[in-house]
Amino acid sequence: MTGMETALFDSGDIGRLRWRCRRGLLENDLFVERFFNRYEHSLTLRQAEGLRRLMDLADNDLLDLLLARKEPDGELASPEVNEVLAQMRQPA
Repeated sequence: MTGMETALFDSGDIGRLRWRCRRGLLENDLFVERFFNRYEHSLTLRQAEGLRRLMDLADNDLLDLLLARKEPDGELASPEVNEVLAQMRQPA
């Protein structure tokens, strides 16, 4: 495992990351909130990078991924994005 996979995300940056993850669609916000409730205290740099890349998507594209209507492709299909997406898709 690399340092990025195991290094914890700085807790001081969690608030900024949460703010950046606010979405225009309630459905996306629910997935994001559940993710933070589960992983906030153990968030790694790798997960934070995957989350940032997902948040660069338009709301409808993100929702399609979260609901597994499509899968990441191209540059988005990276290990960190796939890891976070799998975690976000886990049922409550």
